[in-house]
Amino acid sequence: MGIIAWIVLGAIAGFITNMLMGGSEGVIATILLGIIGAVVGGYLAGTLLKVADVTGVNPESIVVAVIGGVVVVAVYRLFMGGRNGSQA
Repeated sequence: MGIIAWIVLGAIAGFITNMLMGGSEGVIATILLGIIGAVVGGYLAGTLLKVADVTGVNPESIVVAVIGGVVVVAVYRLFMGGRNGSQA
């Protein structure tokens, strides 16, 4: 998958994840978390569940990327919340 497809998929997944979980991350952070979520979701779905893989910008890949994005954002917030002393 090309870099442009990763950015587009990351932006879509990050936006949907941000809508589902709420958040104040900026545009760049949302896209980066979405791209990382696509990688994590692709790994989890492809390796552990043997269900799907992130193969392009299509509905299946978006769902996989959003699930990965939710995992990544939850972990991100867990660590970021613990660093500044507040528990979210």
